[in-house]
Amino acid sequence: MDKLDELCVNTIRMLSVDCVENANSGHPGMPMGAATMAYVLWTRFLRHNPANPEWPDRDRFILSAGHGSMLLYSLLHLSGYDLSLEELKNFRQWGSKTPGHPESHVTAGVETTTGPLGQGFANGVGMAIAERYLGAHFNRPGHEIVNHSIYGIVSDGDLMEGVSHESASLAGHLQLGNIIYFYDDNHITIDGSTELSFTEDRIERFKAYGWHVQRVEDGNDVEGIEAAIRAAQTEKVRPSLVSVRTHIGYGSPQKQDTSSAHGEPLGAEEIKLTKENLGWPVDPAFFIPDEARNHFRQALEKGKILEKEWTDRFESYEKSYPELALQWKQWIKGELPEGWDKRLPSFPADAKGSATRGVSGIILNAVAPILPNLIGGSADLAPSNKTFIKGEEVFQSGRFRGRNFHFGVREHGMGSIMNGMALHGGLIPYGGTFLVFADYMRPAIRLAAMMELKVIFVFTHDSIGLGEDGPTHQPVEHLAALRAIPNLTVLRPCDANETVEAWRFALEQKDGPVALALTRQSIPVLDREASSSADGLHYGGYVLRDFTEGGDPDVILIGTGSEVHIAMEAADALHEKGIHVRVVSMPSWELFDKQSEAYQNRILPAEVKARVAVEAGITQGWHRYIGEEGEFVGIDHFGASAPYKTLYEKFGLTADRVVEKALGLLE
Repeated sequence: MDKLDELCVNTIRMLSVDCVENANSGHPGMPMGAATMAYVLWTRFLRHNPANPEWPDRDRFILSAGHGSMLLYSLLHLSGYDLSLEELKNFRQWGSKTPGHPESHVTAGVETTTGPLGQGFANGVGMAIAERYLGAHFNRPGHEIVNHSIYGIVSDGDLMEGVSHESASLAGHLQLGNIIYFYDDNHITIDGSTELSFTEDRIERFKAYGWHVQRVEDGNDVEGIEAAIRAAQTEKVRPSLVSVRTHIGYGSPQKQDTSSAHGEPLGAEEIKLTKENLGWPVDPAFFIPDEARNHFRQALEKGKILEKEWTDRFESYEKSYPELALQWKQWIKGELPEGWDKRLPSFPADAKGSATRGVSGIILNAVAPILPNLIGGSADLAPSNKTFIKGEEVFQSGRFRGRNFHFGVREHGMGSIMNGMALHGGLIPYGGTFLVFADYMRPAIRLAAMMELKVIFVFTHDSIGLGEDGPTHQPVEHLAALRAIPNLTVLRPCDANETVEAWRFALEQKDGPVALALTRQSIPVLDREASSSADGLHYGGYVLRDFTEGGDPDVILIGTGSEVHIAMEAADALHEKGIHVRVVSMPSWELFDKQSEAYQNRILPAEVKARVAVEAGITQGWHRYIGEEGEFVGIDHFGASAPYKTLYEKFGLTADRVVEKALGLLE
């Protein structure tokens, strides 16, 4: 390592250490150990423009080991991104752009929110898929506008988490040669040595996945790291993993190679000893030598040139392929083409009805031709989830124009990969599985909500209505669990036409994910001439039927999804008894809660205390709508194996039961 390289690497190390110490909180060890590999990548290979972090054809860099966030913040500041030294000094403080773990919507240059280990690894696989699909769709001979790589630093913890296994396996299968990850092999976790719990041969594991794998035995070997990156770049088929043997807390006389360097500040005395050991000035803190700053800031001029070259290529592309260029701009901006919703179907009233999962498949195939950036699939359940786009190819190695994905039985990986596709930009990803398996992908759903990503989760078999598969597959607590996630919109449509509106909302939504909860069993298509329009779904809750003769209702029945028709049947029975009854369809709590107080009170008048809610799920949360005096017809226990009609009867999810509860309240 020459003197300039050493100066720059130690700048990263000590800037990270000082910021963690100043916050009295954080993880200094990882940035100290991984500084060299990050320096080589960022100064010699990464194609980016700090002045424009949104340049579409930039390389993506993911710090999957998000606990080492000061490594990324140091790189961003030194390279000239809009992240001041004052923001670094405010590391982990209120309102700063340097939160404890990187957040994509907070800090310019941060590509994804990381910290929950394994998520960044899987997000990168999604980004690589997006790059491959966009390249296959837009690039033309002599006119290449999509060609970039996905780089990342992953840790022992990332490789332990199951989601990295799922996504690494799929990446190897798909031969995503645009992925180059560095494995920060420092042998230390919070509990101590990795020998305590992590002893398999990681190199051989990734070889078995179909990855191109290299070792660099010395984490400070600049030439060795550079050579490994060049070799990885020449590998066009297999994704690459470069295992770099590093030392956590490198340079710290007492804490290097110890777990205490992982998750706590070094302390003033140890920082002094470390700086002396590395030949660094003890004072001042946050010291950045001019020579190092100037070297890093070359990224600004390089980035300007790289983006200008791309812009020139795009202008030439636009002249040769104006329609494709217009489509590119729309996709990157997240815009839908004009008149896209004219392809949405409508459904006549039908007492026999249809399963909303089947209707969802019809809608998907109706809009797919006009939305070619709508891509996705299923976790090995496409025939059940109805998520296959007919007439389109399957995305496979060498067939990157395919829009249908076989994610395999990898729900968690699927969710995190979809997040990466959305983060990359240009695509609208969707993915399907049974609602009960939302548990497997909950961390990915939560992060999609946190990052405000446009991702569509298609959950079918949404209740005990799936029948004979029994309680292991029958979700009862899952609607409540999903509704508990902030910024996730859960939509449970009550018939085919509400399902149309659910898809309309999902495709138009821009600032958060949507979960569709769809039935396995057929449910009636309501007579919309005798009730309200299905576009009431966009309000979250609306009056579906009013037997009130213009006055206030005596009782309000509230239903969602497959139980709305039960509420309708109960309303007919109550109406025959001369009772003024209102039926409210409430497909989305989240959307209803966003409405004005006046609207909410118009739908659910405060003075009407007699309210009955019916849903094939647990009670939790429903009292916010039915009040303490209201009644709930649902299921606060696990299901059973039997035909679905038997289950509804045995568990009391019937119109008779709703009528009984309503009459009890009125008495």
